[in-house]
Amino acid sequence: MIGTVFPLVRPLLHRLDAERAHDLTLRALALMPAGRRPDDDQRLAVELLGRRFPNPVGLAAGFDKGARVPDALLGLGFGFVEVGGVVPQPQPGNPQPRVFRLTADRAVINRYGLNSEGLAVVAARLRARAGRPGIVGVNIGANKESADRLADYAACTSTLAPLVDFVTVNVSSPNTPGLRDLQGEAFLDDLLARTVEARDATGASAAILLKIAPDMALDALDAVCATARRRGVQALVVSNTTVARPACLAEQGLARETGGLSGRPLFGPATRMLAQARLRLGTDLPLIGVGGVDSAEAAWTKILAGASLVQLYSALVYDGPGLIGRIKAGLRERMDRAGVTRLDALVGRDAGDLARAA
Repeated sequence: MIGTVFPLVRPLLHRLDAERAHDLTLRALALMPAGRRPDDDQRLAVELLGRRFPNPVGLAAGFDKGARVPDALLGLGFGFVEVGGVVPQPQPGNPQPRVFRLTADRAVINRYGLNSEGLAVVAARLRARAGRPGIVGVNIGANKESADRLADYAACTSTLAPLVDFVTVNVSSPNTPGLRDLQGEAFLDDLLARTVEARDATGASAAILLKIAPDMALDALDAVCATARRRGVQALVVSNTTVARPACLAEQGLARETGGLSGRPLFGPATRMLAQARLRLGTDLPLIGVGGVDSAEAAWTKILAGASLVQLYSALVYDGPGLIGRIKAGLRERMDRAGVTRLDALVGRDAGDLARAA
């Protein structure tokens, strides 16, 4: 029903400030009655991270920062949902306005600055849904003013790993000063070691994922891949938003806003980085493809580049939740044309070509 209604309410939502419209959307989802989740074609199921994903289309972090409505989001047809980012202590993030729609480019710029209700609030909400079906993960970060960012990640992991299916270590948000510095080899090695240790100390089975930026140089990607493999990370998420501003952007005025750019213009650089990661990791470490997924064709291309799963967020601003079903239907049609019965048969097939794509 919500997919049918969205085209009618979208003009009203887009007259509002983007952050206000987003909050209203979360409130509406919270009021939705619990419904039966859509049945997915068995051919779309993905066995990964010790779990069976009913389909490969997930919701990226940032949409439900506070874990307010993960079950309602699963009910829209997502195969998995990632909540957060979460930091230990509540923080307001950057001053508003901090989210901007680049409508002509089907893009979004945000500089939220990891606004979070804090670890205790999010943990309580996740604890309250214990035992419910559906794959839910959490994205974690560090407080802006933290004196020990590594301890922040460990604290989030210790508390949240027993409550979720996966924990995504976010070192790639462009909106927290110094955070991307943690992608450096020495820092990252220590960070991942402490995160895995914190997870193991709880006895939880949550997978540890690492989310990276699309803007790093290839030699830096080499180091990230080697460190992730060495420290037992179970998947790489490629990628976060970009600080670059492609010359092709139509909304040049809004493009001058600082923050991370997501949506359709991110598809090219994020997919190239994904394919480059696949070439380095092969089948040793699974990849989750994020950035510019707004159609079945985009999701299909991410899979061919090396993604076992995909995530989207910004496309919901323009297409609403009906997009989820259209992507799944489009993937099934492409599988039929390719003559395959399992998506994993296609993962990384075109990585070499897509890594070099202009």
